[in-house]
Amino acid sequence: MAQSWYTRLRGGAMLSIEQRISRSDTVDTAWYRFSRDYGRTWSAPTARATGERTAAGMWRRHPRACHLDPVTGRFVEFWVEGVLPTDDPLEGMRQWNIFYSIDNAAPCQLIQEGAEYDARHPLPGVYTGRNCVMLGDVASLPLTVPDGDILLPAVMSPLASDGALFNPRGGYTYTDAVVLHGRWRGERLAWTAAQPVKGDPNLSTRGMDEPTMARLTDGRIMMLMRGSNAGDPTLPGRRWISWSSDGGWSWSVPRPWTYTSGESFFSPSTCSQLLRHSNGTLYWVGHITSSNPRGNRPRYPIVMGTVDESNGLLCRETVIPIDDRGSGDDEILMLYPPCAHEDRQTREIVIHLSRISAFPEGWIGDAWLYRVAI
Repeated sequence: MAQSWYTRLRGGAMLSIEQRISRSDTVDTAWYRFSRDYGRTWSAPTARATGERTAAGMWRRHPRACHLDPVTGRFVEFWVEGVLPTDDPLEGMRQWNIFYSIDNAAPCQLIQEGAEYDARHPLPGVYTGRNCVMLGDVASLPLTVPDGDILLPAVMSPLASDGALFNPRGGYTYTDAVVLHGRWRGERLAWTAAQPVKGDPNLSTRGMDEPTMARLTDGRIMMLMRGSNAGDPTLPGRRWISWSSDGGWSWSVPRPWTYTSGESFFSPSTCSQLLRHSNGTLYWVGHITSSNPRGNRPRYPIVMGTVDESNGLLCRETVIPIDDRGSGDDEILMLYPPCAHEDRQTREIVIHLSRISAFPEGWIGDAWLYRVAI
């Protein structure tokens, strides 16, 4: 998998992060490259550690989203890390925490302001070793709002009343979405968590996951989230929407996202991305299937369409295909994960996407770059 981001407000300076994976939810190696010419050429790759055995278990570090703040011009890289006692990816649901670096300075753990919060209790309701806070995937991109705050869409694994992980439908995982507000205090960020966005486990068996956000022209903020019908194929596989009218602090109860006509569509349990183009249009990149998915699959086809800003819904007539499973592709193909940006020179939408086959003996696939003329 590979993604790229502009690192300065003007010009062609870019960062590319390539991730090599051989199993689900594990980054084996990460390679960093830099460009000065809008991504036409890149520096030699530099490896960064993503795993190390320790006395407490396997330390893992997974790169996630980057954000070029349009107000300060600072470049912020985010990642998750934690120590997994037996290196089981599911142990991350009790161990992951969010870290970041501003302009490649020393790493900082994301911890809420206040004397009661520390590395083991970084946010309200999060206690490392019991549950976690994490960034679901690279498409969960931060958003700078007019007051200068950076809104980071994240997820947390909630706790049940007995202190165990809350997972009422017995899914692979269960999460709530949460927006973390970062406010600049000089050259550092001070963080505060907003109200969590909770799904109905009777409608989405794995809760709300991997949010993506956009601010509409009327000032409201919309958040799209990944749901799931894993374990209960009688449920329709949907994407979910929640709204905030107070700058991202409180959120509406999630409801299924639809076309502007009100017609529903099927979407598997995958991340997606909202992207604001310089022409003012809000675009969405994600998966829509012709029939009801089963949990995560199929992760094809992947499409792009525009969002009607009067209601935050998807304009069906604008939806175009980006890629699909071909005749020579295995049924287990995944077109994943989308991560898009606007090319500063051509104004094309550039979509990073991998064509992955998750075979039992190991994952195989290549990172692709798709260009969509606007």
